[in-house]
Amino acid sequence: MNLTLFTDYSLRTLMYAASLPSEELANIDEIAKVYGISRNHLTKAVHRLGQLGYIQTIRGRNGGFRLAKPATEIRIGDVVRQMEENLHVVECFQAEAGICILNPTCRLKRVLQKAMEAFLGVLDEYTLADVVGDPVLLRVLFAKNRTS
Repeated sequence: MNLTLFTDYSLRTLMYAASLPSEELANIDEIAKVYGISRNHLTKAVHRLGQLGYIQTIRGRNGGFRLAKPATEIRIGDVVRQMEENLHVVECFQAEAGICILNPTCRLKRVLQKAMEAFLGVLDEYTLADVVGDPVLLRVLFAKNRTS
């Protein structure tokens, strides 16, 4: 199982936003610089996070974005499900996939399906607040990376 960069950037964006005091706004340029990632790819992730209601965007010269709901209400499993276009670990999980000759008797598909459910189940146990931990420590880490 390999999450896409889109999901990775989305999770990192949420973690960054969750580390900030509630009155402070995050912005794409700052996050791209801190993480050393593509601004263009990050923009797409931020746009999607806004569409899904995870972040609230504020336009204008001093605009940016912040979490639209408390970090304790954002489940990591939900974010991954919504950001990933394809959680199919094998071809036969896809509706439009070719017919595998093993389909009539294959037990592997069920095993892999259970594994995927377990993976997402573990992610469902954690909120954004859980993975952020101490927001002050994250802000210190971000500040160090911003200057390097």
